[in-house]
Amino acid sequence: MLLRKERELVVEYGRKMSADRLCTGTSGNISIFDPERGLMAISPSGIGYFDTRPEDVVVTDLEARVVEGTRKPSSEWALHTLFYKRKPHIRAVVHTHSMYCTTFAVLGRPLQAVHYAIADAGAAEIPCAPYHPFGTLELAEAAVKTAGDSDAVLLGNHGLVACGRDIAGAYGLALNMEYVAELQYRALCIGTPNILDWEAMEDVMERFKSYGQPDKQKSGY
Repeated sequence: MLLRKERELVVEYGRKMSADRLCTGTSGNISIFDPERGLMAISPSGIGYFDTRPEDVVVTDLEARVVEGTRKPSSEWALHTLFYKRKPHIRAVVHTHSMYCTTFAVLGRPLQAVHYAIADAGAAEIPCAPYHPFGTLELAEAAVKTAGDSDAVLLGNHGLVACGRDIAGAYGLALNMEYVAELQYRALCIGTPNILDWEAMEDVMERFKSYGQPDKQKSGY
C-alpha cells in the first residue's frame, strides 16, 4: 500500500476532527504530502470519518491524478494541492467547518490578535477569502492568495484551512484558530476586544521559535 503511514494518519486525524467537533457529518477534509514521492494522501469524498479505513484514503499526485485507491478523492482536492505548490514548507492540510471560525467566515471578518495563540499561524491576523463554490479551482486560488504568509485562512461562508509541517502541526493549528475565534466571538458579545499590536505579536512569534522540545514540530503555547 502506497503511503500506508500517511493514510493511517488521515484516518486517525479525521476521527479526531469529528470527535473534537471541528466538522459535522462528512464535511471537511485532510491531506498529507510526501515531497520525495510527490504524492498526497487525501480523505475520500462523502465517507464518514469513523467509517473511513486506510484503504479508502486516496493517493494522488499534485495534479490530482489518482495513483492508488478505488475511492473518489475529496471534492476539495484543489484546495490541498495548490497549498502544497505555493507553500513548500508544509506537509499537511486540514480543512474544517468549525463553528466559531465559520461564524467569522460567514461575516467575512478576519480573526484578530485577541490572544497570542494566533501567532501559531505565523501571522497576527487570519484573513478571510471571498466566497467561491466548494470544490472549485477559484476557491483554491482565492484561499492561497488571501492566506499570503499565514498558514491559516478563513474561507468566506465556508470554513477554515490550516497548514502545517506535519499533520499534528496542521491539526493543532486548526484547534488553536477555533480557540481564538471563540474568544473573539465571546469578547465581542461583551464589548470591544483588546487587540494585541504588531510589536507584541512579533515578540510572540519570535518566542514561539524556541517553544517546546528541540527538533519537534509543535502547535500550541
